[in-house]
Amino acid sequence: MKKLKITLVAAWLVTLIISSCKKDTSTTSTTPTVDPNQCVSGSAANNGSIIPGQYIVAYNPGELNRRASAVDITSVSADVLDRNDILQSKLVGGFAGEPGGFIARQLTDEEAAKLRADPTVKFIEPDRVVSLGGCFTIAAPSLITWNVRRVGYGDGRGKTAWILDSGIDMDHPDLNVDATRSRSFISGITSPDDDNGHGTHVAGIIGALNNTYGVLGIASGATLVSLKVMGADGQGTLSSIIQALAYVNSNASAGDVVNMSFGLDGVSPTLNDQIISTANRGIYFAIAAGNEAQLANKTSPANTNGTNIYTVSAIDSLDRFAIFSNYGNDVVDYAEPGVSILSTFSQGRYAYLSGTSMAAPHLAGLLLLKGRNFTVSGTAKNDPDGMADPIAHY
Repeated sequence: MKKLKITLVAAWLVTLIISSCKKDTSTTSTTPTVDPNQCVSGSAANNGSIIPGQYIVAYNPGELNRRASAVDITSVSADVLDRNDILQSKLVGGFAGEPGGFIARQLTDEEAAKLRADPTVKFIEPDRVVSLGGCFTIAAPSLITWNVRRVGYGDGRGKTAWILDSGIDMDHPDLNVDATRSRSFISGITSPDDDNGHGTHVAGIIGALNNTYGVLGIASGATLVSLKVMGADGQGTLSSIIQALAYVNSNASAGDVVNMSFGLDGVSPTLNDQIISTANRGIYFAIAAGNEAQLANKTSPANTNGTNIYTVSAIDSLDRFAIFSNYGNDVVDYAEPGVSILSTFSQGRYAYLSGTSMAAPHLAGLLLLKGRNFTVSGTAKNDPDGMADPIAHY
């Protein structure tokens, strides 16, 4: 389908809940009494800000073996720096996959221009800040929430979701997290644990266990891989995201799903190319449309289009298009629940959040269960672009 937009779906409404609360076995759900839209905001003000002197350099197709390791690519990239009279100490590291390339820091404008003119380089772009934002309020949990009933659910055991976010609570009792394959891509942080909460919330929507407490995920019991690209403050870098995607490209299998519940204020050709090349291997992508109530085609990764790539807008419990959601069916494929969504949270807790960050993992769960063979049940009401997004269903 289509996709690619990186507008960090950090616009979220959080509601902390004590993990000791038992799941309500009724089919009714409890939602916050506050206006679910009042806490939803766009990305932080510095989202998309350029990191001075730091660049992402992508190679031309065919320059690297697709399965080349990061170590091999780093060696090749050191040679590229040498022939352009740039110190190897400026090399941060290489990233594999397609297109593959490297990250360099403390480059002068002249050095960046030399790399841009190198015949092996497809493009060079400045590294940028990617950030989340949001707020929270207290509320209470329930077992099968309205959003899960609306979308449908099934047994996700044996399926794998790769979650690029703020990490996942590695010890959360309601989640099946693969500690072996999980990684942090933030400099100076080795643990993929979630010290923000956003990534754990996304993970629970996808795969919260079908047990006697907490909440139920769309693909309950799915294996969740934490790829930490955002810190406790909800901030990360584009280069970290690109390195995490390279890791997915080298380690994921056809039928796996990648969830990207964030967005960049602007477009990244390197990021878009990486998503497309990885999706061409039979790996599915669920991407948040963004929360700025604007056209989704303005940002990566939401504006990425291609086979196995799906950008997702948000609806509320009455199928109404969320007032904060980005739109535009040139890149948006489906709408899913994204208002007052109850899910797992950091430190073993539960929370309500709102945003297209929450809509994307609903589709990720469906992709795990059904691949492209899920159904459609209705359309989003009052879609701003005048062409109602279909609502994906089990």
